[in-house]
Amino acid sequence: MSLTSFVGAAEVETLPGTKPLTMKGDIAAQLVAGVDKFLLRKIDESVAGRAKYWKRDFSSAEAYNKSIEPNRKRLAHILGVRDPRVPFDAPELVGTTTQPALVGKGDGYNIYAVRWPVLGFPGPTWKQGVSIYGEGLLLEPTKGKPIADIIAIPDADQTPEQIAGLAKGIAPESQFARRLAESGCRVIVPTLVSRQMSRRNGRANLSNREYLYRSAFELGRHLIGYEVQKALACVDWFAKEAKRDKREAKIGLIGYGEGGMIALYAGALDTRILTTCVSGHFGPRKGIWKQPLDRNVFGLLTEFGDAELASMISPRRLVLDVSKGPELILPEQGGAPASLVTPNSLAVAFEGRRALLMVETLGFELPWLHFCFDKERGDARPCIESSLDQMLEWLASDAEFAALGKTPTRSGKALDVAMRQRRQVEQIDRHNQWLLRESPYVRRQFMSKLDFSSVAAYEKSVEHYRKIFYDEVIGRFDEKPLPFNARTRKTYGGEKWDGYEVVLDVFPDVIAYGILCLPKDLKKGEKRPVVVCQHGLEGRPQSVIGTKDYHYYKAFAAKLASRGFITFAPQNLYIGGDKFRTLQRKANPLGKTLFSIIVPQHQQIVDWLKTQPNVDPKRIAFYGLSYGGKSAMRIPPLVKDYCLSICSADFNEWVDKNASTRNPRSYVWTGEYEIFEWDLGSTFNYAEMAALIAPRPFMVERGHFDGVGDDWTVAWEFAKVRHLYAAKLKLPDRCQIEWFVGPHSINEKGTYDFLHKHLNWPKR
Repeated sequence: MSLTSFVGAAEVETLPGTKPLTMKGDIAAQLVAGVDKFLLRKIDESVAGRAKYWKRDFSSAEAYNKSIEPNRKRLAHILGVRDPRVPFDAPELVGTTTQPALVGKGDGYNIYAVRWPVLGFPGPTWKQGVSIYGEGLLLEPTKGKPIADIIAIPDADQTPEQIAGLAKGIAPESQFARRLAESGCRVIVPTLVSRQMSRRNGRANLSNREYLYRSAFELGRHLIGYEVQKALACVDWFAKEAKRDKREAKIGLIGYGEGGMIALYAGALDTRILTTCVSGHFGPRKGIWKQPLDRNVFGLLTEFGDAELASMISPRRLVLDVSKGPELILPEQGGAPASLVTPNSLAVAFEGRRALLMVETLGFELPWLHFCFDKERGDARPCIESSLDQMLEWLASDAEFAALGKTPTRSGKALDVAMRQRRQVEQIDRHNQWLLRESPYVRRQFMSKLDFSSVAAYEKSVEHYRKIFYDEVIGRFDEKPLPFNARTRKTYGGEKWDGYEVVLDVFPDVIAYGILCLPKDLKKGEKRPVVVCQHGLEGRPQSVIGTKDYHYYKAFAAKLASRGFITFAPQNLYIGGDKFRTLQRKANPLGKTLFSIIVPQHQQIVDWLKTQPNVDPKRIAFYGLSYGGKSAMRIPPLVKDYCLSICSADFNEWVDKNASTRNPRSYVWTGEYEIFEWDLGSTFNYAEMAALIAPRPFMVERGHFDGVGDDWTVAWEFAKVRHLYAAKLKLPDRCQIEWFVGPHSINEKGTYDFLHKHLNWPKR
């Protein structure tokens, strides 16, 4: 294809009614950088914006807890704490003929290997056996009754044995499970999933935590939620036993590092926990996007920072152990690059002060929040004695914090901690895969409010789901679009069309950019259809007009322009590697996604196109390849001005593609760490997204040798869409799939026919 470039011409030729486009350099990179700036500003603004989500009643402690119950429910939902726990009477002892359950003895306590049921296999009743167990150690006093019951949670890279004094690696003074047991507490120590790295399916090098996070996130669950559930199962046991014995339940929870994070969330959710101690974790969360991906919680910062979580513990007690937390850097080897750095003590104090200000009007006689600082900040030990002492005092005022005793002795051989860790990982993975199996039934129930009595009734009923999709899945910014401020320049020319680069303002710092191809035979006053032609991953508008990446795209925007269509090729955000992938990480804590920006960009593009003299506003179509096909499933449902959508080289059983650890084509194994979308398993797979496009025409283009999926999974998902159009809406001609013998590419046959037919444009 012969193209002429006009870049560098002495005078910029513009479209009528627009300003000259004078931007130089890589406009795509500038677009991504502007969105980055926009999202960072939104993160900063989120702190002040949280107040509107809280309706605190300070008239009494009971009224306060009742008033924040909606916040607790919302927190539980976004953490994936939504499944019923399995009741049990007591933990099970874990032993064999060669290794008894009694694994150690200390001053006044025995140490047992234990496990306890947490969650059942997903199903209609959740009573199909136990799928996830908590597992770890129980430190049981040997002299008298326990003065309190404590759940002690180590960091992800620590073992229960280390904080119980049975293994090396932690200073004796900081072995907080052991110290509390020496003081007369009964202590149970759960094992957390570790950050151990390994190649998954021979591909991405992921930590155990990110590996499990990926599937869970897609299914509306979370590794954090699973580990909170393990802790709360222990609370269930302690509370049940206290009720049976007709005594007060004195339940405390303490954690360090990742364990401190679990303790903070669990303490915020469960009012039975009287005292919570958070060590090496508390602080501002605006930088959560830099931290390990398994800490990513969709919508967290919209409503919750650590101060808000702390305020949910009040009027119960919270000890903040301001010590050095775990610090690490995770490599960029397919998994999400990340770092953990301890915030300075002033930042921690400021966040704690925010919590105090939120609840100061309760006016309790006794303080509910206590800071413990180590004066030698540089070498600050976790769980310093003053923190443990304060925690114990609040749980049992007549108790005394014991001096450090003798190191506990091990009974028998050392436990196989690697095998225990493997069990923890495999159980959560198995539970996720059961959720994946159940997800089609969950989505069917979710979509059951659609009305198929007529096309008009359907269009009315689908609006309910469109709103959910935008607000809770894609994420919608409460931001009015700016005036277009269109800037253009004639940059390319073909035999039958001219190409203009176009830049539009969208939000502050956010622009839309693309190439408009106008056929040369346009007549004054003539209205023609438009095809918006969307590139894929790491692509550019130039990819679809033929100046680069010609092989897969086959210059389809230029060829459609040669057929007489007006075409527009937008620049989407998915370009620049980590520069765009981290945009997803910045958007997610706000309850947003890349498409929270891309959708408004497209709405602005379409609104501008409708002002152009030769555009028919009722005949604007969307056609995208690969990541552009992914866009074809998400943008037209929300930009209703698109009169049809074509998904090329992407349509799939999308939830399985993202969550399966059996499917060799799954994203669980790959470097696309931004690809996972919150809770699609319970809401919108591709069939449900297509339902939001209906009754507008919809088409899939599928090459038999396209590695994004297998024909049978594509066919399975498409059959649901076909049934919707043909059987329920009685519109069979509006839904089509083209299979062709070929790879991941445009085919240039069936889709072109589909466009000519439904855009009512004659073939040339």
